Formats: sequence, C-alpha cells, structure tokens
Amino acid sequence: MLSKVAMIGVPMDLGGGRRGVDMGPSAVRIAGLEAGIERLGLSYEDRGNVGVPQPESRQPRDPHARFLFEIANCCRRLRARVEKVLEDGAFPLVIGGDHSIAIGTVAAISSFHQRRGQPIGLIWFDAHGDMNTPETSPSGNIHGMPCATVMGYGAPDLVRMGERVPMVDPAKAVIVGVRDLDQFERNVIRESGVKVFTMREIDMYGMNEVMRRAIAIATDGTAGFHLSFDMDGTDPSVAPGVGTPVSGGTDFRESHLVMEHAAESGKLLGLEVTEINPILDERNKTAEFAVQLILSAMGKRIL
Repeated sequence: MLSKVAMIGVPMDLGGGRRGVDMGPSAVRIAGLEAGIERLGLSYEDRGNVGVPQPESRQPRDPHARFLFEIANCCRRLRARVEKVLEDGAFPLVIGGDHSIAIGTVAAISSFHQRRGQPIGLIWFDAHGDMNTPETSPSGNIHGMPCATVMGYGAPDLVRMGERVPMVDPAKAVIVGVRDLDQFERNVIRESGVKVFTMREIDMYGMNEVMRRAIAIATDGTAGFHLSFDMDGTDPSVAPGVGTPVSGGTDFRESHLVMEHAAESGKLLGLEVTEINPILDERNKTAEFAVQLILSAMGKRIL
C-alpha cells in the first residue's frame, strides 16, 4: 500500500541535443507537486537533486555516445539514491531531466528486486522508441538509447549499470505511444522482441485496452513494473514544453488513463517523468500537467 513518496530530481541536460530540460525538476516543484501529494494523504519527502555537470563544461569524448562518461557517473549516483528510497520503504518518484536518467532509475529498481529473486517489468511511455544504440543512433544522443540499454543493447558501461543484465527482460517490457522511430532503431526493436503499441494501436483499440494489455505483459511473473513516462508522449497541444515534441500524441484524458491504470494495478514499483523543458513551455503548463499526471499515478481519483 502506497504511503510514502520520495522525490529525486535529476537536472540532466547531457543526453539530448536541446538545452532546457535541466530545469524540469524545478518546474515540477514550482507547479505544486508536494502540496498535491500531501492532499492525497501521502507522506512526501523531497530528497533533492543528483548533481549533473553542465554540457558547456565538458567535451563529449565519443560522437556515437555523447557524454557517455558523465551520464554513466550520474546514473550510478541516481541508482544509489533510488535504492536508498526503496530500502526505506518509500515509493521512488524521479523527475528529469532528459530520458537518459532512466538507466539509473531502472538499474536501481531492477537490482533491488533481483536481490529478492524477482525480475521487474517495464512500461515505457514515449513518442520515441529510445531503442537506438551507439551503432544505430544518427545523433549520438544518449536520451535516444535508454530503453535499449535497460534491455541489454548498447554501451557496456550503461548496460551493466545494474546487478542484472539485462535489467529488464524484453519479454516483460512494453513501449506505449510511439510515433517517431529512426531508421535503424526499428531493427533493434525487432531483434529485442519488445512489445510496442504505437499511436496507431491506441487509435484502433483505445488507451484502456492498450494499458490493460501492457500491464498484463509487464506484471507476468514479475514483482511489478516501473513506469518511465516521457512527457513528449503526450500531444504538444497539452504539453508544449518538452525536449523533443512530436505532433499526434495522447490527449489529456488518454494521458491520465495511463497513470490511472498504473495506480489501479497495485503493481507500480516506481515512476519517472522526463523531458520537461520550461524554455519551450507556456507559463509552466507542461510541468503543471505533469504534476496532475503524477497525482493520478499516486491514486488520485475523479470520484
């Protein structure tokens, strides 16, 4: 039963090609996260930010995996913090920052449950597959690689971040909301066997059915699932301030339904919200929407 929520901010701005998402954790705090969670009757603790170097202070060593060294170091520190949250019996809520931070979050949750003899499932909500590797990525930006990484594909320093390799069995992972894939990324998706529900499937079956199927996959023989939620999975009309906006995403209610299904499953192990970019936002609209989505995942109900 969820009773304690511990938030960790990760102002990561190294994994993408556009500045601004490092301000995401601050924007979410300003948008009323603490008050909203406490109104649900839950205990809330803000455990501060993981330190992240600024891109201007570093030079990427590998053009195929830009800032790999710095991102790996940050994700190791994030892993330690998330594991401490779990050991304290609290629910880990991680706010980014770009989506490369998921490597540290998933490493923590996977390792924590691996030591208890249980694998975890994963639901990855995103406009993009994030299934590139250094060999397939056209940009070398690591925020396009974390989903592949946690399933065992990519740079060894990242793939081996957790105690279990792969951190998540692709058969227990689901990608939801995809509508923009790179050419060679498709090959990694096919090779891995991960289940993907594109926006076409959401249009055809509805979000209710998609989430029902996704949760069934992610909870089959697992301790539960981690939900990694990239705000660019939602449509720019409801979330304009994101790192890599793509039109045709989920609307206001479809986005909430993702979170409501996660809460009602009783199997949510951790939640991560990424890619909020206040520079591109309208009066903090995206961060405020993110807070409302988080509250739905924490159990807020209409009635």
